[in-house]
Amino acid sequence: MRTILVLNGPNLNRLGTREPEVYGSDTLDDIAGRLHEQAGKLGVGVDVRQSNHEGHLIDWLHEATDSGMHAVILNAGGLTHTSVALRDAIGAIPLPVIEVHLSNPAARESFRRRSLIAGVCKGSISGFGALSYVLALDAAARL
Repeated sequence: MRTILVLNGPNLNRLGTREPEVYGSDTLDDIAGRLHEQAGKLGVGVDVRQSNHEGHLIDWLHEATDSGMHAVILNAGGLTHTSVALRDAIGAIPLPVIEVHLSNPAARESFRRRSLIAGVCKGSISGFGALSYVLALDAAARL
């Protein structure tokens, strides 16, 4: 079975309580549940992980290639706008990576409008709340 790795970066463990007016009221567990349900319909597996540490995300990107994952969905959180190391890790793996965001960064503060990782990702989906993840999973399953 093809498996899609879903990586979540800093502060996403606080979903549901952190700025619900921006990020919605869904928790990361809620989103993971929806992803597992949708994955079953699509005939793929998902492995959902979260870390507040940049190095873990980089290690997991490397692991995704080494373990034969099909694709990666990545919500890098604030690292989207700051991490050259994360960008380099994405660029160094042959897997398609889909950038995902709950909110629409283009409609937010100016510093959030620049994604360092977008240029090395297959595509980006943002602004649809928890649905952004499901849309990204649909896309990843079809790659």
